[in-house]
Amino acid sequence: MTAREPVFVAGAFEHPTREAPEKSTMQLHAEVARGALDDAGLTKDDVDAYFTAGMPWYEHGLTPLIMADYMGLDVAYADTTDYGGSSYVSHVGHAASAIRDGKCDVALVTLAGRPRSESHTSGASASPLRTMQDSFEVIYGASTLSKYAVAAQRHMHEFGTTSEQLAEIRVAASEHAQHNEHAMYRDPVTVEDVVSSRMIADPLHLLDCCVVSDGGGALVVVSDDVRRAIERECVEVLGHGEAVKHLDAGRTDLTYTGAADSGPRAFAEAGLGPEDVDYASIYDSFTITVLQTIEDLGFCAKGEGGSFVEGGTLQAPDGDLPFNTDGGGLCSNHPGNRGGMTKVIEAVRQLRGEANAPVQVEDAQVALAHGTGGSLGTRHGSVTALLGRDDR
Repeated sequence: MTAREPVFVAGAFEHPTREAPEKSTMQLHAEVARGALDDAGLTKDDVDAYFTAGMPWYEHGLTPLIMADYMGLDVAYADTTDYGGSSYVSHVGHAASAIRDGKCDVALVTLAGRPRSESHTSGASASPLRTMQDSFEVIYGASTLSKYAVAAQRHMHEFGTTSEQLAEIRVAASEHAQHNEHAMYRDPVTVEDVVSSRMIADPLHLLDCCVVSDGGGALVVVSDDVRRAIERECVEVLGHGEAVKHLDAGRTDLTYTGAADSGPRAFAEAGLGPEDVDYASIYDSFTITVLQTIEDLGFCAKGEGGSFVEGGTLQAPDGDLPFNTDGGGLCSNHPGNRGGMTKVIEAVRQLRGEANAPVQVEDAQVALAHGTGGSLGTRHGSVTALLGRDDR
């Protein structure tokens, strides 16, 4: 295939479980793989490329080998890019490139994890010293929560963002989650509920934080030739951009994310702009993650995210920027503590018209899926994908 021939997402599947004490992680991988292939009308024998990132208990870089063995895949191409939670948005772009390079025609992407059943910590405690950076961060008590909290503190200091504005993001997610029968938290909440919930890491309250859940998801990315041979409605991969943001040797600015780079790259590849997006799946490990990402993707000016999210802007189906209509990581699912996969899956549902009816965006033509992996307070990967209806 040539460089710009179209590539499509043909299959998408989210595991319905949020707690799976009776299943292994490998079993969850296999179950979501079968679900996505069934959705596409394909079988495992059609798969010639496999993408995944990380496999608990196996951290020696051989994940694709043990999973291909477990699932009986015969693949000619594999990719284990690990950007944390943004990995699976990355895999969509990498699969598109591999297909355009003629390396494969049917790429399977899987995610699975069981942090809830395995009683993983919520990110409130410090981790062991494993890297050079840990010697300057972890020894002072830096944790996942505190590293996001400092970004929120800085944004509030620089731009006057308030806790009530961050709470608007959780409110919108909860309004959407009530329509998702699989969501962990389906009850709608108010701004007052959020700001009066327990303080976790100042200024982040309990309801500013995502859930901890088991589960997983899978995608099937295919060439145009395969898309023409199957009957399933497909979604085109229009653009893709990646970025790594770090502390730049101490010249640190906590008020922006890697989306400031990955977003423009994806929009340029797609030939689109923020004004063309009908629906957005935005990584929501914490409410501040969403607010900063919205600014950096260009949906509003830097520093204006707080006022932008007020008044139902993010609420489907009628808000100016409907987001995370499945309830997102804040209310529904954050499988394996990595939410990029579900961001792509919900974007595919919206473009196919298969989101839950009360939150389906009418005639959605273009959707954005954005992943964030790592920490806003130190270093993270940002990946943005733009998807479009096949018949737009």
